[in-house]
Amino acid sequence: MQIRTFHLSFYCTLVLLAISCTSTKRVQQSPVNISGLKYVSTYDIPFNLAYKQTVVGGLSGIDYDAQNNLYYIISDDRSEKNPARFYTAKLFFTQNGIDSLVFTGMQFLIQPDGTTYPNSKTDRFKTPDPEAIRYNSKTGQLAWSSEGERIVRATDTVLTDPAVFMMNKKGKYIDEFVLPGNLKMQVSEKGPRRNGVLEGMSFADNFKTLYVSAEEPLFEDGPSAGLTGNKAFIRIFKFDVAGRKSMAQYAYQLEPVAFAANPPTAFTINGVSEILNLGNNKLLVMERSFSTGRLPCTIKLFIADLNGATDVGSTALNNNTSFIPAKKTLLLNMDDLGIYTDNLEGITFGPTLPNGNRTLICIADNNFNILEKAQILLFEVLE
Repeated sequence: MQIRTFHLSFYCTLVLLAISCTSTKRVQQSPVNISGLKYVSTYDIPFNLAYKQTVVGGLSGIDYDAQNNLYYIISDDRSEKNPARFYTAKLFFTQNGIDSLVFTGMQFLIQPDGTTYPNSKTDRFKTPDPEAIRYNSKTGQLAWSSEGERIVRATDTVLTDPAVFMMNKKGKYIDEFVLPGNLKMQVSEKGPRRNGVLEGMSFADNFKTLYVSAEEPLFEDGPSAGLTGNKAFIRIFKFDVAGRKSMAQYAYQLEPVAFAANPPTAFTINGVSEILNLGNNKLLVMERSFSTGRLPCTIKLFIADLNGATDVGSTALNNNTSFIPAKKTLLLNMDDLGIYTDNLEGITFGPTLPNGNRTLICIADNNFNILEKAQILLFEVLE
């Protein structure tokens, strides 16, 4: 545990934040109108930070519990460094932004049989790929998503379906959602692509609804995003929380990859890495573009409006013009901020500022790579 001394201004800021947090304790989800985002600061978590005998890294999802001023942060470690897990933490602020992050707990993700998840060497068919985490303040439970696995080789095939689970605050399995058939992994090029499935997730409608987004298009929906517009559509899945069942699916068109790779034939990607409920069937959507040879990622935030969008649950999207996708409006291209942005994969609304404005917090997955940064970015929400 670190012992800190605080200047008076810092202490006052914390008091104000504490007051605003306790005054905005919420179980109800209220609509958020965003006209813009003001960048405040970036905080870098030290590489390979050790906490509770685990390595902190791969932080791919974050959610804020306003009642307890606590953050839930999930790691996408596939039980390779330590068993699959999530952390709790608190953020401390000064008038200049984020001062520090203090981890307060760690819990392993628990299988239905009560054991931790295995790594690929122990049981590759049950190895998870954790990506998103959300807190339900009505029930005190957490939802988390796994991307599953799709390895198809002549001598080696592993098909593990993606999943969305409910757990308690100790990581204990409670239940899981019944996913639609087009989210099943297949040997043929149909269904989800490998490592391109359930990246984003957000509760909505006062926790009656759960939206889950795919990172990349399903095979039958067309190609992945390219350097030019190619009508790459991902799906946003709508679930009924009480029944754990699928309600609808909506198409969302990706932007092109931001930069060419170096060399030109190397890996590139643009996909949806997270979503966040804004209310009234609108979502904040994070698109994350990466190109080999360029260390920063291009991060764009859009407002997606599902009102009027077609339910495409029974429709393949490739070469299809008979559906209406979600409307999207660019809110922020982080390249315009003049700062370094790494592999941002998580977003949440944080505490309310003393001026009454909300905060927005983003977190980056460093892939346990020393060349990448586990960043936390702080924004002020302008309404």
